[in-house]
Amino acid sequence: MNKEIIRDEQLGEQYSVIHHKSGLDILVWEMEGYRTTSAMFATKYGSFNNIFKTAGQKEYTTVPMGIAHFLEHKLFENEDCTAFALFARTGASANAYTTFDHTAYYFNCSQNWEQSLEILLDFVQKPYFTQETIDKELGIIGQEIRMGLDSPDRKCFYDLLKALYSEHPIKIDIVGTEESIAQITPELLYECYNNFYDLHNMFLAVAGNVDEDKVIEIADRLLRDCEDKQVETFIPNEPREVCMERIESEFEVGLPIFNIGFKALPLSGEERLKAGVTSAVMLELLSGTMSPLYKELLDLELINSTFCYDLMLKDGIFFLSFVGESEEPDRVREYIVREIERVKEEGFEQKRFDIVRKSIYGQLIREFTNPERVCADFLASSALDGVDSFAQMRAFRALTAEDCRKALADYLDPRYSAISIVRPKTRKE
Repeated sequence: MNKEIIRDEQLGEQYSVIHHKSGLDILVWEMEGYRTTSAMFATKYGSFNNIFKTAGQKEYTTVPMGIAHFLEHKLFENEDCTAFALFARTGASANAYTTFDHTAYYFNCSQNWEQSLEILLDFVQKPYFTQETIDKELGIIGQEIRMGLDSPDRKCFYDLLKALYSEHPIKIDIVGTEESIAQITPELLYECYNNFYDLHNMFLAVAGNVDEDKVIEIADRLLRDCEDKQVETFIPNEPREVCMERIESEFEVGLPIFNIGFKALPLSGEERLKAGVTSAVMLELLSGTMSPLYKELLDLELINSTFCYDLMLKDGIFFLSFVGESEEPDRVREYIVREIERVKEEGFEQKRFDIVRKSIYGQLIREFTNPERVCADFLASSALDGVDSFAQMRAFRALTAEDCRKALADYLDPRYSAISIVRPKTRKE
């Protein structure tokens, strides 16, 4: 076992990265004077990692879509009780989630953090899958899938993914489909668990009222040495061109909902982090509530308060989007493209750039006062991206207005854009 101290002198903050003998990386941020503790035990295994192989295997294995999310649900159960019941005894609030590229199990508490950490490490390392419990879960997740199908916002988002991406599995819903989860068996769950819940492919992040030596002692006692499977996932090559320029559907909505997406070339590591920082500032400058574009669209009554922007940066994925409600979504798109072309030539005003950059930077600094946010937004994010937790702050400090203009020109190219619209259902006479 060896340890690194990661420190940012300007912020006066630091945390430890312990490379544990089991193969697990443990990130600990002691926050003196705080009463709460947050911990996350996560694996780099998400919904689009459904094609994989391990060291020594020549052929890839393909498993049903939705299996990562299904496994997350089932891991909370063992032969005797659920992990929720165990956490209830310590007073911790616990939960889990599955994203496109990782699955995380976490708790937050104000007391008994040692016992809660023991529960977290114990149940995640003890899979228990039977056909009987799978059959029970099929009905529960099937209902979740049907509820998702009833969401116009979810429909609009996933339709945008289908329009933007022709090959990448991100266009498939995280929960899968009723047909795909019906193919799940105990054997498949164990196969996915054994390959992806390998401690070499996982990390533990702990922040707040915590003692680093005690974390290591608990880890030494509960972590099980395991073989490094060197799991490799297959991500199809994706062209920059969009699959289709528009996609429309009907739903029981009062106003049309739109998602306008711009597809950029995927990045990794430090470059991905810098792109995320630059895009966050650039999008706020372009279309935030204080931008000329936002004011113009609002004055023309083309948008309402639901209008916002978003971006997604994952393995093989990078797109930026504008979301909202409008009677005329195509006109909104026209105004956005027009503003992109203007800023591409003129750049962003330096004074407004300084205000926006400092504002977002300040919001991030405030997160250092929240153990839950430190755990999830800094420690966990750095473990997933392979960079240190202060890299994001350094990128903000070095950012310039010209960086944002260049990012706009590179990432918001109208030639690689698509629009998804969910319109009110047509009434039949």
